[in-house]
Amino acid sequence: MTKMPLANAQDTYDLGIALGKTLDPGSSLLLEGDLGAGKTTLVQGLAFGMGIKEPVVSPTFNLIAEYPKGRMPLYHIDLYRLQPKDIKDLNLESYWEGIEVEKGIVAIEWPDRLTHLPEVYLRVRLYNVDEGREADITPSDAFDWLGFLRYHYMLVYHS
Repeated sequence: MTKMPLANAQDTYDLGIALGKTLDPGSSLLLEGDLGAGKTTLVQGLAFGMGIKEPVVSPTFNLIAEYPKGRMPLYHIDLYRLQPKDIKDLNLESYWEGIEVEKGIVAIEWPDRLTHLPEVYLRVRLYNVDEGREADITPSDAFDWLGFLRYHYMLVYHS
């Protein structure tokens, strides 16, 4: 697990930008945190980092928002209103497996409701602390965390 201090909403947005510039197609973000913790702010930065120009809002009522016009598609899923039994028939696996949709990045708010997790993901838990927020970032076993960091380092510090 990697712990990151986020002093304000801009830091949360900037973390999203960094992820959007470096994540590969087929990557999923499992976004955890209380209401108002910054999950949607992070996804807005993610979209910006992916080159998506459309405004990004939380799809709480639509459940899924698709943003196809970036360096790859972004699928933003918000499961807040659902229970695990309600999710089974949504076939959400098709998004992270690239079945019937182009493989992109999948950002899932409230992933604790999922009954089946993607194989490759970063779990990002956002929470408030005395001086802003913090993010705990934990990769799945299948996520190439070292390769991701190496690529990000090359992109930021050597370009």
